[in-house]
Amino acid sequence: MRLVAPIYARAAAWRRAWYVRHPEARRALAAPVISVGNLAVGGTGKTPVVAALARWLLSQGHTPSILSRGYARRRPADGVVVVSDGSGVLASVSVSGDEPQMLARALPGAVVLVSADRYLAGRLAERRFGCTVHILDDGFQHVALERTVNLLLISPADLDDAVLPAGRLREPLEAARAADAVLVSGGEEEVAPVSRRVGVQPAFRIVARYAAPRLVHPFGSMLPRMAGARALAVAGIARPERFFHAVRVHGWEVVKELAFRDHHWFDAADLTRMLAVARDVQADVILTTEKDAMRLLNLPLAPIPRTFAFLPMTVSIEPAAAFHDFINARVGTPADVRARLGAPRRPSGTEAGFGRPESER
Repeated sequence: MRLVAPIYARAAAWRRAWYVRHPEARRALAAPVISVGNLAVGGTGKTPVVAALARWLLSQGHTPSILSRGYARRRPADGVVVVSDGSGVLASVSVSGDEPQMLARALPGAVVLVSADRYLAGRLAERRFGCTVHILDDGFQHVALERTVNLLLISPADLDDAVLPAGRLREPLEAARAADAVLVSGGEEEVAPVSRRVGVQPAFRIVARYAAPRLVHPFGSMLPRMAGARALAVAGIARPERFFHAVRVHGWEVVKELAFRDHHWFDAADLTRMLAVARDVQADVILTTEKDAMRLLNLPLAPIPRTFAFLPMTVSIEPAAAFHDFINARVGTPADVRARLGAPRRPSGTEAGFGRPESER
């Protein structure tokens, strides 16, 4: 792997450099594009950052679209899958993928689209849904699409990591210079050193917070607080140890941990195993991540006497005022964007033909 990593690194650097030399090869959407991405594979918190950004844009009067490739979908579809039209979820998790499904359920008002061709998805977002800004989910390596703002999520651990397959980096650390700003996960004291090391300013800090657990079924209902409750912690994400730590910090006694591979699709056998383990360790509740909860939705949880719940996570980007000023200066107000685009008001659900099939071709 150490021998292959330099070859992979050179190939990634060559690809990025080629697009720099050939800007005409990039496609541009009419509305501003905010890319949220990273250098490392998995477990960097992109989805909560996308959610936080979309939530703030909605509060400013924007109609944001979230453009995702729908990684690890069970039923990939051609064209563009409309996961949410902003007023409701239109696609199942097997068609959308877990992260787009989570975003669609968490962000009323935001349009969530999945496609291998995110330019095509963006054009649909503008023409059919009147979107004034796009959020390109996991977009740092998607250099074929022009972006207005290029945000890079990075952690102190990334600084000393190696490129795939020897390490977790998709590109050499030098690629970070393509970012307009870095969002650092870690302590406040780590933000400036990371920023200096990669040579990117401004730098902001990602602050994660966990809310009270919610039931998987009925989805989103509050889980009654249990004093001294024993929990079986289950995670099918890239870095499960972070979630297991969060469950303990939240006050639960974790009596057992079960880790599955990232984006693992749970089946009946997994469910049987979780229930058996919970019974053996005398757990009062099975706690999982919100992303894992998306993949549990299709399983028959209702008749099961065991309590399944997920721990919602939100993030803020600090200092908030400086970050919002940074975005505003590059994207503009909704009125500014609509004036540039000559965009009409957003059509109602009936006018736009919402509720159509999952795949728009």
